[in-house]
Amino acid sequence: MLTEAPRSRPNASKDPDASSIRSRSHSAHYWLRLAPALTALALVTRVPSFTRPLWNPDEGYLAVQARMLAHGGTLYETVVDRKPPLVPWLYEAVFALFGSDSLTPVRVWAVAAHVVTAVFLAALARGRWGDTAGRTAGVLYLLLSIGLNPQDTQAATFEVFMLPWTAAALWCADRRRWALCGTAIAAAFLAKQTGGAVLVPVVWMLWRARCPRSGWLRCGIGALAPIAAAALATNPAGFAFWTVTGSSAYASITGSELHVLLRGLTNAAILAVACVGVLPPIVRVLRIARTGCGELWLWLASSAAAVAFGFHFFGHYYLQLVPPLALLGTLALHILPREHLRRSLLASACCGALFLSWGLLAPRTELTHTERVATALRERTTPDDRVLIWGMHPETYWLADRTPASRFLTAGLLTNFSGGRDGGGVGERFGVPGSWATLRSEVRHRPPTVIVDDSRGEAYGPGRVGAVRRLLAGYREVARVDGAVVYERAGSYTGPP
Repeated sequence: MLTEAPRSRPNASKDPDASSIRSRSHSAHYWLRLAPALTALALVTRVPSFTRPLWNPDEGYLAVQARMLAHGGTLYETVVDRKPPLVPWLYEAVFALFGSDSLTPVRVWAVAAHVVTAVFLAALARGRWGDTAGRTAGVLYLLLSIGLNPQDTQAATFEVFMLPWTAAALWCADRRRWALCGTAIAAAFLAKQTGGAVLVPVVWMLWRARCPRSGWLRCGIGALAPIAAAALATNPAGFAFWTVTGSSAYASITGSELHVLLRGLTNAAILAVACVGVLPPIVRVLRIARTGCGELWLWLASSAAAVAFGFHFFGHYYLQLVPPLALLGTLALHILPREHLRRSLLASACCGALFLSWGLLAPRTELTHTERVATALRERTTPDDRVLIWGMHPETYWLADRTPASRFLTAGLLTNFSGGRDGGGVGERFGVPGSWATLRSEVRHRPPTVIVDDSRGEAYGPGRVGAVRRLLAGYREVARVDGAVVYERAGSYTGPP
């Protein structure tokens, strides 16, 4: 039976200082070669990211949030979402430095986030299994991380900025740096709630290391302090509501069981294709060898639970599985004979090329629709006008460069519609508690000049939501754009001069 190969250790030297100098020199040389190579590979695999202005509605939501924050909005009060604050703050900071007309600077930060994740995984693997394993882990991560639908992997969204912190948490725990480990866990949670799943393998490592109470305390304080600081920096009650307690209806499968099941299986199958180079070695080693790396299996299991949490199974959720899969694949290839490494890297590179081509050739159907609606909005409004888009494409506000008339940027927050959910779980009573009263107050205080019904026959359309019909009673239809209906308020601006 194969067992995990022991970690390689340098030969003892008669001169400890000389040995230490040689070790540091070798390490510096190693990273000076590997870091640029990983950066180049990250840029190549993310070329499609820079080929279009937007990849998915999450990017649009973040862009609109950042603009609202820059113009005096307050997170979890006048700017709301079901996500923690770290990524909206990042978008706001990047927009402040480079302007808000393009997401290219944010995409550069996304590439940097992937590089940092790869470096932490490489450092973790190198410390355990040697130089080759470090290179393998970094390369595998970058190749596997584009192994989903391009709109899920090429966008600069929450999971991308969460992954470096999860990898950092494991790296810190591996080196018994418990305070920093806790801080990394907190940052992962503040990027996206499911990033907190990395706490599971960290607790295992704390227990297995027989860490004294002081280590547990440092890790706990390191995790809780940044979260408390973020809550105080925003609105503690709003922070708790929007990130934890206010999404019970959203985290339900009711009304979309079959659709969600098919989506989950489809995305799992797509990721399995991307992992065709690492899954067979992992399964082989699982059958014939004792790996002694329970924390990696726990990381994979807790990440899988995080993907399933909420019962939506969107493709970008699956990115959370990639770092533990890359490390487990590296471990398996370290144990197996060397020819498996060559075959695995070749298969992963071929799959990476396939997904890269998909990213370059992917259709732009929804983006084209959103751009046409945004053009219609620009033609019928002035920059000072406020508009309301009743739909699931908040990026329309950003593309049209118009101010939202409400803090609720999608109909999903008001009706619980999301990702194919049918009428069974969609309606006014399923929306975020208090959202309709807030919307009515906003519209009475400053009525939108234009309302766009972009529901296009979905379950949240005006035909099924009485409150929207009542809202449209004071408006008249003036245009139709790709199935979206444009309404203008009586006596409002009717077009360009």
